Amino acid sequence: MLEASSVELLPADHAQATLVGRVLLDAGPTPIVIRDGDVLDVSATAATVADLLERDDVAQITGSRICGVEALGTEAGPRLLAPVDLQCIKACGVTFALSAIERVIEERARGDADKASEIRGDLEARVGSGIRSVVPGSDEAAALKAALIDAGMWSQYLEVAIGPDAEVFTKAPVLSAVGWGDEIGIRSDSDWNNPEPEVVLIVDRHGTPRGATLGNDVNLRDFEGRSALLLGKAKDNNASTALGPFIRLFDASFTMDDVRSAVVDLTIDGPEGYTLAGTNKMSEISRDPTDLVAQALSEHQYPDGFALFLGTLFAPVQDRDHPGRGFTHKTGDVVRIATPKLGALVNRVTTSKAAAPWEFGIRDLMRNLATRGLLA
Repeated sequence: MLEASSVELLPADHAQATLVGRVLLDAGPTPIVIRDGDVLDVSATAATVADLLERDDVAQITGSRICGVEALGTEAGPRLLAPVDLQCIKACGVTFALSAIERVIEERARGDADKASEIRGDLEARVGSGIRSVVPGSDEAAALKAALIDAGMWSQYLEVAIGPDAEVFTKAPVLSAVGWGDEIGIRSDSDWNNPEPEVVLIVDRHGTPRGATLGNDVNLRDFEGRSALLLGKAKDNNASTALGPFIRLFDASFTMDDVRSAVVDLTIDGPEGYTLAGTNKMSEISRDPTDLVAQALSEHQYPDGFALFLGTLFAPVQDRDHPGRGFTHKTGDVVRIATPKLGALVNRVTTSKAAAPWEFGIRDLMRNLATRGLLA
């Protein structure tokens, strides 16, 4: 298993943070709160994280001590699970100008990485500066759209990048996300793919953002590039969604402005010695996080709340094996996504076929909680 120190896992200012998560105990999946250096089992008060996030007193809830924070990320500590349970897992795409350009490249290359380099240079030269400065849904965006159509350059990805409606899709089924230290899965038949380091908002049943965590919205560029209608197959596979390590709740020490200004660093260490580093600067997002929450809600309700990936600026073009083919994952890659206010999410890459199968669903959780006497 991967190991880490609590210094790496936790936010730099964790002593001031209200942190919520889940761990696997012998009894079953258990909501936790981290306070004063201790990991507290709060399941007697809130059987699920969804229940916990409906409360206004999370910072004061007491619970039984599981261990100290220094044990997290080690064999001596409990296994960390994704910090959500009953929440729907939603995601926004093409929320950054650069990612919009990369999606257009995928579309025009029809998922062929060899063609991508030439298309990228031509498209950035013609569209890059304009799309980076436009406000989605504005009059300027409508004018840019008209100009691109006239030039034969329009794309469905540019529609969601600068049009009035954001791309919002369901990333993964309830309870299927993996947590810190778990293997993350890439389809075994994909040969052009990459991680997507993102900030993920956690929203309660009333549509109120309660906090944030880190996420990896794995992307299969060959599948989605062949057709946007393959989005489901590109995004939703076994072990293809990672969240964690913890949800940091909004309070005086952490606000939505911290999300807006977050700098998310990504590092990939390959088994052959290859390394890649990138950065996702939330200040460059084209749509405000609160607007993305509103667009996800739209004409919908989420009685158990939802997690919302906010999109990424990161689109790796650094060559790995062959000039012009850019980056793609290899089995054994270790992916680290980190930002000071949220800690670090670390996973090792495998195939979705080889990853541990997802076998614990909603019925299993309900039976487990009933057996433990945690359901009212």
